[in-house]
Amino acid sequence: MGETNFYGPYEQLSQGFAYGVPVAAPQNTNVVVVSDVFCCPYPLELTVKKTCKGLSGAKLEVVDLKSNVVLRVDGPHNSFNKKRVLRDPAGYPLLTMREKLTSLNHKWTVHRGEGSDPMELMFTVQRSHPIQWRARLDVFFQSNHVGNFSVVGTYLDDSAKVYLDDALIAEVKEKSAFGGFFKGKQDFVVRINAGVDYAFIVSLLVILSETNSIF
Repeated sequence: MGETNFYGPYEQLSQGFAYGVPVAAPQNTNVVVVSDVFCCPYPLELTVKKTCKGLSGAKLEVVDLKSNVVLRVDGPHNSFNKKRVLRDPAGYPLLTMREKLTSLNHKWTVHRGEGSDPMELMFTVQRSHPIQWRARLDVFFQSNHVGNFSVVGTYLDDSAKVYLDDALIAEVKEKSAFGGFFKGKQDFVVRINAGVDYAFIVSLLVILSETNSIF
């Protein structure tokens, strides 16, 4: 499948690619949403770590195999007005994710940067059905695009997978011994295919976790 690039070029970040292990991939599906800066030519394993929770708010760090911080996530603790900001390692806001409280499907809006200007709305994410035995989110873009994205989580084995149409492009690979992904009490590892925007993938997994738990 060819490159899917929804938005224009993003300013090149100084850290370059996240560190991974270059291997021959059976399929290289290029997916660019936030920026091609976040697309590596090899599969990645990133760890999402909770660094803080409580009254000071929610804070996550995303690190690569060499423990380099490649992304950060923060937001207020107030669960009645959920807002999460995805940042680069230097703290620059990339995306802001907000939950719409009036939505039965737990709809989230995702804007570029830290504002809420309708012109900066990139995509929305919502449950496929208000009541679900298996967590599933559908992604809707503002512009025309090729393919449909979905996120599917399974409560029983505490896993999550991201699909482009029927192709698996990322998944939560394993869990620690401290709790479950859906309980919001642990670090988790996500494996991302070569050529797939890992900032976009992390934003979807953060929303999936938020729709089923409170930091």
